[in-house]
Amino acid sequence: MKKKSFEDALAKLEDITNELEKGELPLEDSLKYFDEGVKLAEYCNSKLSDAQRKVEILLKKDDSLEPVAFDGLDEENE
Repeated sequence: MKKKSFEDALAKLEDITNELEKGELPLEDSLKYFDEGVKLAEYCNSKLSDAQRKVEILLKKDDSLEPVAFDGLDEENE
């Protein structure tokens, strides 16, 4: 089985969310999609938590965490 990337898991989660929001799936299919979506959300959350810990380690100086602004982050999200 191919190891999934965060981006692939997030894209699949978005697809599942869109399908569920349409409200056109039979109950059994909706439950399967929901179950898969929960697992994907947990996977994505785990990956984000791992990334956050790595960033905190990289920013740690003299045993204290110094927050650093990410230039351009707000511009990309607008």
